[in-house]
Amino acid sequence: MKQAQPATQALLTREGRDLPALPWKRYPRPQMRRADWLCLNGEWDLSIAKAHDRVISCKIRVPFCPESLLSGVTETPAPGDALLYRRSFSVPAGWSGKRVLLHFGAAMRQCVVCVNGREFPVHENGYLPFSLDVTDALRGGENQLLVRVVNDLDPRYPWGKQSRSRGGMWYTPCSGLWQTVWLEPVPGSYIRALHITTGADWAEIAADGVRDGFVELDGRRYPLSDGSVKFSIPEPQLWSPEEPFLYDFTLCSGEDRVRSYFALRTLTTELVNGVPRLCLNGRPYFFNGLLDQGYWSDGLYTPASPECFEQDILAMKSLGFNTLRKHIKIEPEQFYYDCDRLGMIVFQDMVNNGRYHYLRDTVLPTIRLQRMRDKYLNRDPQARGLFLSAMDDTVRLLRNHPCVCLWTIFNEGWGQFCADEAYRRLKELDPSRWIDATSGWFHQKQSDVDSLHIYFDKLHLGKKALPQLLSEFGGFVWKLPEHSFNKTQTYGYRKYETRDDFVRGIRKLYQSLIPLAEQGLCGAIYTQVSDVEDETNGLLSFDREVMKLQQEELRDLSAALARAVRGRGSERPEDLQ
Repeated sequence: MKQAQPATQALLTREGRDLPALPWKRYPRPQMRRADWLCLNGEWDLSIAKAHDRVISCKIRVPFCPESLLSGVTETPAPGDALLYRRSFSVPAGWSGKRVLLHFGAAMRQCVVCVNGREFPVHENGYLPFSLDVTDALRGGENQLLVRVVNDLDPRYPWGKQSRSRGGMWYTPCSGLWQTVWLEPVPGSYIRALHITTGADWAEIAADGVRDGFVELDGRRYPLSDGSVKFSIPEPQLWSPEEPFLYDFTLCSGEDRVRSYFALRTLTTELVNGVPRLCLNGRPYFFNGLLDQGYWSDGLYTPASPECFEQDILAMKSLGFNTLRKHIKIEPEQFYYDCDRLGMIVFQDMVNNGRYHYLRDTVLPTIRLQRMRDKYLNRDPQARGLFLSAMDDTVRLLRNHPCVCLWTIFNEGWGQFCADEAYRRLKELDPSRWIDATSGWFHQKQSDVDSLHIYFDKLHLGKKALPQLLSEFGGFVWKLPEHSFNKTQTYGYRKYETRDDFVRGIRKLYQSLIPLAEQGLCGAIYTQVSDVEDETNGLLSFDREVMKLQQEELRDLSAALARAVRGRGSERPEDLQ
């Protein structure tokens, strides 16, 4: 009798097939770099406490979650299982007299850290980094580090697209440590954070934790006054995807020294030929983008190496795209740095919490029942508070990155509540960027864009007198079974059997955007960068082995969209080259 073949298959990326013993050995905070640090990635001991007092012991490769192929763990934890990580470390001799910080890029979700028996306060957000001053818990020689993590998928906390029953547009959960763990020495008085604000020809840099010091830029020193300094930039070079110019600087205060960078660019909304336009550096700009889920076939939430981010960004730029909508996920800061230096705009989503309702959030809006007051949605006061706190922390984490140009608060009603109040709160925290308060539907009164999701209807503009943004569309499928996670299940919005038909379909879709761009469409986000598990609607296969389009097959339409938003008679000489 012939044995049935499994429906799903594990797929390694090229980087995953050649994984080093110490993965992700790259300084994890590109916008605040110090010279000295110690990477704690690599092999750890792991115990999984399962039901009925059963404990499984194994090795795990950090920073990959145990559900992933790259972790080396063969047992998949169930939601709520306790993961106990153990390893030892020694503090380098040269760090004597310094404070020692223990950093975690992210741990999903509830995390308790113990160093040499001393327990530190619990951290509960699975998407945001946290740091601990462990100096007083250290001892000479070997130190013992224990980390207990439980991913219970509690809907009160941000959970994204994880599901206990993955399938369709919901994905395998990510538990435990999924970003770099590292140690860093600092002096007694040290720079805790940077706040960078820029305009077209000026920059202001503020430092938390210190009052005195100076910024060194291009051989000049600008002294801090009460922890900050503002200065003008002669002959400024503006940042854009076409010319992603970065200014490198060093901030010195006492014994502390950090390297960082900033960029000059402006984001405004202006009437151009009577049409509201999103303008980058004072000029109408078409934000030609892709939905970027940030999932990987072998590492799930974490690619095999930092270089994978660069490869995705450059692959999408080669097709003519200039924007990625980072969807319901926060990446390691390496991703945003790569977008800064390579020239890729980011529309950053907040990570949803609250409960998803299929009928309310998907079925009814798909048949155009898209109006709903949100005052009484996601009514749990704790869930509301946790979402708003996470939104604030997300902005504080990423606001120094010039690539981030738009925040999305709520997506398709998932966890939505009081969007107008959330908009005002976010605008006060960051007035320099655009805000898409309600991406897709359930629009309320306040937003910087009219944001539509259209998969099944003819593409059209909205009715609000705002810049028009098609924040999701497309999702066409051309499936490559040998490069797909699920051989039997296929999720997407229009299916093609041949590559030629797939290419023709996408070109026809983008041709239909050109008249809309002339009428007021400011950006379009195609679904999506890569296949993700059951979803095979990516421009890259899930294992990143195949790019389904060639460079020349979309670039002419990308250029036509860029011309369309500028309008007739508004071209500058450089636009005509």
